Amino acid sequence: MLDVLLASLLSPVVLAFVLGAVAVAVKSDLEIPEPLYQALSIYLLLAIGLKGGVALSETPLGDVAGPVLGTLALGVLTPVIAYNVLRRLGRFDRTNAAALAAHYGSVSAVTFIAAQAVAAYAGVPSEGFMPALVAVLEVPAIIVGLLIAYARGDRAGSWQEALREVVTGRSIVLLVGGTVIGWIAGVEGTEKVAPFFVAGFQGALTLFLLDMGMTAARRLRDLKSVGPFLVAFGVLMPVVHGALGVWVGLAVGLSVGGAAVLGAMVSSASYIAAPAAIRVGLPEANPAYYLTASLGITFPFNLTVGIPLYLTLAQWWGG
Repeated sequence: MLDVLLASLLSPVVLAFVLGAVAVAVKSDLEIPEPLYQALSIYLLLAIGLKGGVALSETPLGDVAGPVLGTLALGVLTPVIAYNVLRRLGRFDRTNAAALAAHYGSVSAVTFIAAQAVAAYAGVPSEGFMPALVAVLEVPAIIVGLLIAYARGDRAGSWQEALREVVTGRSIVLLVGGTVIGWIAGVEGTEKVAPFFVAGFQGALTLFLLDMGMTAARRLRDLKSVGPFLVAFGVLMPVVHGALGVWVGLAVGLSVGGAAVLGAMVSSASYIAAPAAIRVGLPEANPAYYLTASLGITFPFNLTVGIPLYLTLAQWWGG
């Protein structure tokens, strides 16, 4: 566990995240320009889609079917678990519990990328088709969360419009579109763009995590407003979901690295697709809850402690 934790903490992407948090703590004037942030996010999402599509083009359907079905089941199950914990133990109202459940059942693409990097850094790389599972995991939980909220009476928003926001949102378009491009083009077709999307990937990820470190550190100031239960939820719920993801990953035939990455995916909380959908579908939900919990609590926890923990569980359970 100590070796895995050190391998994670000493990786450039995690150190860049820490540097961003330190910059905020010392009130540095360091800032990533918004246009650069947008460009980096587009680049990273398209790159992981392309890599996943290329891997899919070389992978037999039988090898992918199990992981896809397992991931889809997790995308439906985890928001239900999160919702019941929030309602029964946290005493949250239906709307805010459903909004939080949608975030904690969906996936953070950045956590996924970091988990892949850490797994490779620790010498247990994941399967090449893992990016395709990100797209599979992102949408179902948001649908489940909205359906829970809309199960009784009319809401102020429109769940149909919220779903359209998710499906046509940047992350899904880039991930699914990149996967389709990579699958159609294959290895030979993507050779000319590989130097840009492969060689530069880790550098772009390091810059992106630097910005995310600053963003997460600023969200830590909101902890007083969310209460001790939500802080505990933001740490413990990812561990439960992550362990479940690792177990399912191993059960459907993923490697140790693949199961660890799936655990990190399932443990993460969305802060791109889910907030956009909830803002449209459940406008009365409190952003201080779901944004602070997902970005201010769960994201830094997973990046520093969660990912090494899921990797260790995968190594233990996977032999």
